[in-house]
Amino acid sequence: MLEQLFKLKANKTTVRTEIIAGLTTFMTMAYILFLNPNILSATGMDKNAVFFATAVAAGVVTIAMGLFVNFPIALAPGMGLNAFFAAVAVQGVGIPWQVALGAVFISGVIFVILTVTKVRQILVEAVPNSLKRAITVGIGLFITIIGLKMAELTVVKIGPVIPPTLQALETDGVATLQSFEWNTLMGSFHNPNALLTLIGLAITAILMANRVKGSLLIGILASTLIGIPMGVTVIPEQFSPFALPDFENLHVFELDIMGAINLGIWTVVFTFTFVELFDTFGTLVGTADKAGLLDKNGQSPKIGKAMMVDAMGVSFGALMGTSTITAYVESAAGIGEGGRTGLTAVTTGLMFLLALGLAPLALLIPGAATSPALIIVGVLMVSAVREIDFDDFSEGFPAFMTITLMPFTFSIANGIAAGIVFYTALKVLSGKAREVHWMMYILFVLVVSRYLFLGGE
Repeated sequence: MLEQLFKLKANKTTVRTEIIAGLTTFMTMAYILFLNPNILSATGMDKNAVFFATAVAAGVVTIAMGLFVNFPIALAPGMGLNAFFAAVAVQGVGIPWQVALGAVFISGVIFVILTVTKVRQILVEAVPNSLKRAITVGIGLFITIIGLKMAELTVVKIGPVIPPTLQALETDGVATLQSFEWNTLMGSFHNPNALLTLIGLAITAILMANRVKGSLLIGILASTLIGIPMGVTVIPEQFSPFALPDFENLHVFELDIMGAINLGIWTVVFTFTFVELFDTFGTLVGTADKAGLLDKNGQSPKIGKAMMVDAMGVSFGALMGTSTITAYVESAAGIGEGGRTGLTAVTTGLMFLLALGLAPLALLIPGAATSPALIIVGVLMVSAVREIDFDDFSEGFPAFMTITLMPFTFSIANGIAAGIVFYTALKVLSGKAREVHWMMYILFVLVVSRYLFLGGE
């Protein structure tokens, strides 16, 4: 039965190899089970509910990828996109998390439409590699900042400042002009949260340097244990690490689609859509190439099907109560172990569903224990900067603006918009208009219109 379903012999693999590969992929990406609840809880979402949504969404969509596409690719709530979700829906400041989930659902519907009409594939071809890599790098820095703030390794102080050149303008001892200073400072090493993060970062970095599989997960669990005597990890009485989540307080079907439409948060929808678009494509193509599943032209008839599963998975994840579902680059770990078919994905998906029994452990893990994983993921994403051609200024400058504006304006959307505008303008004004795909001109007009008529974020 497995042979007929997954065509194991044709792909030169065995059941044993595929299962081991699936377990390996799960070990390398299981950290999202503990990291996602900590990130999204900043929006006011219940950590228990987010854990449930993460496990179920990742499990179901990954199994679907294995059964319907026969690809060894696993999917789960994406890093970067969950940080962006938390940034726009932060409790007491941003939009309600229910509305943000509605925006994610809408982006999934848009994905389905774009995939069916082939527009998604055109968009992927239109955006130059330099901007694709820059988006990855920018998101990596964005995630790193989230990790540093969660760890309290950086603190922000805001206070009034009277510039020396303006002191002469004072009247009756009151300054008529005043500005504000925003200082980002190093946190105190006497802070147990910051100290635990540094310990966890050292442990995880050593594991990564020695290529230990599951380094991020091991680092999170080790930091949680170390945090017990430090007072950071608080263990409740009668604690048991194995139990199903509390099904009475889930966020299933609590998204607010009409709220997202009525608020007109199309910039948020655009960002979810745009980032997921290239993130998924890059992961699918990169991992499929490593698995030898692409032809000599770098194509595969399965890519389109994989994109459809991914697109439907985005909306399914929102219905379950989590941020955008996307293909995981950690799937390469399983492929490295010999995974070549959907049986690898099915194995990984089943492990996510079985992990539902670890709900109490997920709720126990403090933010300081997951912060190192965020910082390490940032390192992995920033490494893509090597593939940007900075010798060509028309390629390097747009990429640079994309990378810097994401963390400095705390907005992934601003970074992407800057990259599109500067790339298109510089190519045209430097006589290289032929290098610009026609779709980039449409994106240029849309971005400029958005900032002129709707204002910045």
